Amino acid sequence: MVPSQTLVCAAVLALAVLQALASDTFIAAVYEHAVILPRTIHKVSPADALALMNRNMDVLEGAVKEAAQQGARIIVTPEDGIYGWVFTRETIYPYLEDIPDPEVNWIPCTDPTRFGRTPVQERLSCMARNNSIYVVANIGDKKPCNSSDPKCPSDGRYQYNTDVVFDSEGKLVARYHKYNLFMSEANYFNYPKEPEVITFETPFGKFGIFTCFDILFREPAVVLVSKLQVDTVLFPTAWMNVLPFLTAVEFHSAWAMGMGVNFLASNTHNTIMSMTGSGIYAPDGAKGYYYNMKTEDGHLLIAELDSHPRLSAASPPAVTWNSNASNVESCLPDDNDFSGLIFHDKFTFTELTKPEGNLTVCQKDLHCHLSYKMAEKREDEVYVLGAFDGLHVVEGQYYLQICTLLKCKSTDLSTCGQPAETAQTKFAMFSLSGTFGTNYVFPEVLYSGVQLAPGEFEVLKDGRLISKTAPTKPVVTVTLFGRWYEKDPLK
Repeated sequence: MVPSQTLVCAAVLALAVLQALASDTFIAAVYEHAVILPRTIHKVSPADALALMNRNMDVLEGAVKEAAQQGARIIVTPEDGIYGWVFTRETIYPYLEDIPDPEVNWIPCTDPTRFGRTPVQERLSCMARNNSIYVVANIGDKKPCNSSDPKCPSDGRYQYNTDVVFDSEGKLVARYHKYNLFMSEANYFNYPKEPEVITFETPFGKFGIFTCFDILFREPAVVLVSKLQVDTVLFPTAWMNVLPFLTAVEFHSAWAMGMGVNFLASNTHNTIMSMTGSGIYAPDGAKGYYYNMKTEDGHLLIAELDSHPRLSAASPPAVTWNSNASNVESCLPDDNDFSGLIFHDKFTFTELTKPEGNLTVCQKDLHCHLSYKMAEKREDEVYVLGAFDGLHVVEGQYYLQICTLLKCKSTDLSTCGQPAETAQTKFAMFSLSGTFGTNYVFPEVLYSGVQLAPGEFEVLKDGRLISKTAPTKPVVTVTLFGRWYEKDPLK
């Protein structure tokens, strides 16, 4: 046999082995962690910083062991989950380590001093190796620089909010520097010079990773899914819930459905900061989620997912988001329409004055159409249909198109758009659609008490978000949340 034939046979054999080892499904875990925070806002010694991080990693290691014992192949832990979030550029420095490029082929658990002092990476690596599970964590990276780099900070180093992934042997297989920093983060972390698009392959699918605020922007989030075709997104986050559209479980489950991917979201748990809401989401709905504003306890979620959701029979069909609403009569000015604010954005609203009906409300080029029937029209609750088509400019700038059916905080129409967490009105049916100019639309249904509605709604090919059966719980909001990335301001 000639050498080239030997290589071909070896390659075929290797491919056959990989296919045999590949899994159609896998068990995933996420852990919502009540982070132990620093006791001081002042700079501490490296020893004191490590002591705090070890206290948090003690908790995380318990979750890793439990997840592995239940068969999980991968576990995601939260953003800021090892040291917290109240820092300045100087006070966070003792918590940072030099995190190398994964191309160096490094297992910190077996070679901890190869890149200097890296006790956090060593411990995370050993958690993965000792439990034969992929471990995803969020830590801080530091990179020295000097005057030859015109963008080098005055203290001679870059500091990055960083996600790391260790495989089941403890090897560092992914490192991601957060690109879209949220507000005060920029006081102690640097923006990467370019957005990073990080993927890695496993026997149970292709994975991508990004962090928290990144989800609202095209890079890296949309690029990972639309261009690089990952199967599952890993999402460490420190998400502060904002009703009516941006509670963690509500938006993250909608993003998974809208993008057609698995989504493993691990949130920090701090009720004072309105931080809770983790989940294991698939394109056809939540497989498991956790939302708890009553206690300060952490929580482990475990669920089974398809390794390649796009190939699954349960994968939702492609949607033409403006198809149905474009066939509805154009809007005419209506004296009953009124304006209201939702998270600083000026919506146009119209009230649902009857127990059932068909309504249309418009703003700019967005026409939102609703067909509905209430199980009972209550006198003590008011619902509206709302539309927003414009640039959101608070805590970042990004272009939105939103159609929403939502409950007002009270019967006073001036409260429409203010956070309302509970409701008593049930709907026998609803159908919501809009003339969206974007293909990126995320369908949300939120029940009273911030509860999701997996299996109780679907999106049709023509862009209608409809109830599959009579909703089982009172409705807080039914929303089509559109992101028009092409209209975002240039950075």
